[in-house]
Amino acid sequence: MESFEAARPLLATLAGVSGLLVLILWRKVPPFPALLVAAMFTGLAAGLAPDAVLKSITDGMGGVLGFIAIIVGLGAIFGAFLEATGAAQALAQYMTGDRKPGAAGVAMGFVGIVIAIPVFFDVGLILLFPLVQALASKAKKPTMYFGLPLLAGLATAHAFIPPTPGPVAVAEILGAELGLVILFGLICGIPAMLIGGPVYAGWAEKKSWLVHKGFADNSLEKTMTAEPSVKVDTVLALKGIFAIMVPIILIIAAAILKVSGANWGVFGAILSFLGHPFVALMIACLLAYYILRPNDEEGAAHLQDTLSRAAEPTAIILLVTGAGGAFKQVLVDTGAGAALAEATLALDMGAITAGFILAAITRVAQGSATVAMLTAAGLCAPIAVAAGLGPVDLALMTIAIASGASILSHVNDSGFWLVSRFFDLSTDETLKSWTIASTLVGVTGFVITLILGAIF
Repeated sequence: MESFEAARPLLATLAGVSGLLVLILWRKVPPFPALLVAAMFTGLAAGLAPDAVLKSITDGMGGVLGFIAIIVGLGAIFGAFLEATGAAQALAQYMTGDRKPGAAGVAMGFVGIVIAIPVFFDVGLILLFPLVQALASKAKKPTMYFGLPLLAGLATAHAFIPPTPGPVAVAEILGAELGLVILFGLICGIPAMLIGGPVYAGWAEKKSWLVHKGFADNSLEKTMTAEPSVKVDTVLALKGIFAIMVPIILIIAAAILKVSGANWGVFGAILSFLGHPFVALMIACLLAYYILRPNDEEGAAHLQDTLSRAAEPTAIILLVTGAGGAFKQVLVDTGAGAALAEATLALDMGAITAGFILAAITRVAQGSATVAMLTAAGLCAPIAVAAGLGPVDLALMTIAIASGASILSHVNDSGFWLVSRFFDLSTDETLKSWTIASTLVGVTGFVITLILGAIF
């Protein structure tokens, strides 16, 4: 009986996670209520009183959203500026230019990373798909030759680099420094994008895995070669790049200052304030307003409409994120997290590796990268505490979880069907292209995470 009581929290967690997968996979319950039900069931099964379970859910959800809601909200507003003013498309045109197909593919991957930092994955794909078509038409290449680099870049930024919701939520749950997560996300994400995007696209084309499809009549190809348009787009693109880089540099600089322990007096205090994610993203939004806002009434009306619509996708993201925080708090309060941490450390697999494996299992089982990241973060937070991870290791653990949540996008992932529909691919063609590319992104990111963990 005593042994059962000792193992009860861990068994409750196993049952709760299994129930979560059943609700999402078989019953098609949306992630938000599914996570709440899993959290409630886990708490009750582990022996918490009903009032204590409800308090855990309230505290967990409120604690996470207090930070994340502001980040996601400001990020959505900033992304809306880039979308509505045409800065995102101009930036993409500027970076791809008249390069040869191979170089243009690499540039397209970097475009995906830059654009997806402030813009959601699906929005980035919708905005830049015409550019992919134009490049493919000019180069007489399959659309996926340029599509895979774009998708790899979008997926990398979506999972690895704040202020996108997934890594922000994981960092908050684990207690990782957001600036370090951005820094390591870039270090791990760029090679992951290159291997999963242009490198794999070139190899897959030689294997004839990238099929040719009909090209739409796209005026963007003409725009890319028209001299007056290029000059205008260059100015707009540089403004967009400037607005994106300012908050990233501020957040990274403040994080490095904090971790180094250096005392720079008044300058250090100012940098710490300006580099706080709240302030840095507010600065980005103000910059975007002053340097990107349209001067005509039609443009202003379109911007206002886009800003209004930007709040729509953030609502469900915040709800799911909050439910993930509630699930994590239940694990902590029941003692299940501590039991899981002891079991994991006893296996000697390492906290960072555990984060990757737990995220990968959840991702493959239920499809959603965001749900996989939140579930793995909830399970890994006690492991991180028990292992005594420092700021660098916490940031690397965040990237490891992101890597695990990126692999094997397949038929239970909505992103899989988004790619299939946009690029007019069969299921088999999508598996040979996007599924393998997403797996290369995740595995490469994890390998580099391990290397960085050994160095630091």
